[in-house]
Amino acid sequence: MGHEETKLTSMRIPRLTPLDIHNKEFIKSFRGYNEDEVDEFLDLVVAEFEGFIRENEELHASIAGLEARIGHYKGLEETLKNAIVLAQKAADQIKESAAREADVIMEEARRQADITRAQAEELRRRTYEDLEVQRQKAVRFKTEMRTLLQSTLEMLDDNIDNIARALDGEE
Repeated sequence: MGHEETKLTSMRIPRLTPLDIHNKEFIKSFRGYNEDEVDEFLDLVVAEFEGFIRENEELHASIAGLEARIGHYKGLEETLKNAIVLAQKAADQIKESAAREADVIMEEARRQADITRAQAEELRRRTYEDLEVQRQKAVRFKTEMRTLLQSTLEMLDDNIDNIARALDGEE
């Protein structure tokens, strides 16, 4: 592999799949694999893993933000519940006309509480859907990594067997 090819490869990091790793063929030199080529390929694998780690950290930060927003909405709901209780106590102490006005205020507060509760429930539902998507991504990543590692081990075993047979044949 020439110096110019190495420069081009290091400038652009391609997306790797288990099939890429499985199909990767290393040039055999006198004493085994070409170390530069193996190192370059391992650098690509490391870069790919770093991308997954970064993405995972970003998703965790996003989830934390969404959980904070849910907490905020729950606090608003509790505040609205407390306001309703206070409005009910005040309605008991005022005249009939004030009681009717309090009923109108309570109805609006309930409507707002229902809207807030519905919004919080929708946010909670979307957050759990997002969490499920992230869980599925993690499972998929684990499966892909397992496949990658198994195919890499199989390739190493095959190549070690080939080298052992070649060495046995030279003796």
